[in-house]
Amino acid sequence: MRVSMADVAERAGVSAQTVSRVANGSPRVDPATRVRVERAMADLGYRMHRAARALRTGQTSTIGLVVSTLASVGNSRMLQAISEAAAARDYALAVVTVGERGIHDAFARLRAQGVDGAVVLNEATDLARGVEPPADLHVVVVDSPPDPRFSIVQTDHAGGASAATRYLLDAGHDVVHHIAGPPGSFAAAERERGWREALRDAGVLAPEPVRGDWTSASGHAATARLTESTAIFVANDQMALGALRALADAGRRVPEDVSVVGFDDIADAAEFRPPLTTVRQDFDALGRRAVAALVAAIEGSAPVAETVPATLVVRASSARA
Repeated sequence: MRVSMADVAERAGVSAQTVSRVANGSPRVDPATRVRVERAMADLGYRMHRAARALRTGQTSTIGLVVSTLASVGNSRMLQAISEAAAARDYALAVVTVGERGIHDAFARLRAQGVDGAVVLNEATDLARGVEPPADLHVVVVDSPPDPRFSIVQTDHAGGASAATRYLLDAGHDVVHHIAGPPGSFAAAERERGWREALRDAGVLAPEPVRGDWTSASGHAATARLTESTAIFVANDQMALGALRALADAGRRVPEDVSVVGFDDIADAAEFRPPLTTVRQDFDALGRRAVAALVAAIEGSAPVAETVPATLVVRASSARA
């Protein structure tokens, strides 16, 4: 049996109009009353009917997610985090990938689905910077240089990369080599910047980075050029997995001969052989903040810029030189 606003109002001891205001996020509700109504909603299992809400407010309570690919672990983790954050706010999620027709087409497909706003994820943000989104589409980008048109939520990629590089230098390694991400990736560029800054601050000349494309295979290929290194900072954990295999193929022991540090702290990083030292991205916090910023924009707030810290997690793939 479907729970109605009248049922919630009776349980909370308020009017149906007050329940409607709480359900639609109106600020014209006393905080204590809001808590009482929300508790009654939870107790009764009340869910707002999306079609009815759309008729009243002109909003569908649906947000979009624009991605270039879901093949990478980081993008998949962000999809999960944003999906959970949206559900917690009672928003549905529509996902589109940027195909051959470009990001204009992705935005158009989302508008056709009646979304109230969109989160643009990682590599797709480079495409978003070059276009003007529809005037009625609120946009939040994840990982982007400053842009006054959008709210921006990002990981402190440079800070995390710098921490990883300093850790390896402090462990006695004379130089730290870098397997970088692909050109055009904001995250890759920021991680490379943090690596370079840490080497510069230590008075160490940065060697030329070797570039991959986020995949394990590219990490394996890149490491074939670095088998004489004693310390390698890899721009993501998938490429680090390929690096571990390439070093094993070359007869180099990790960490006895070579220390390897990744970035992301994917779910399987602790299961690598050896368990991977890496920089942890808080994907859940990124998802929550991106959705919160988008909902705030939908409700009329100005764009914001937020940075989520990244944390070094030391495991068995790294050791003193």
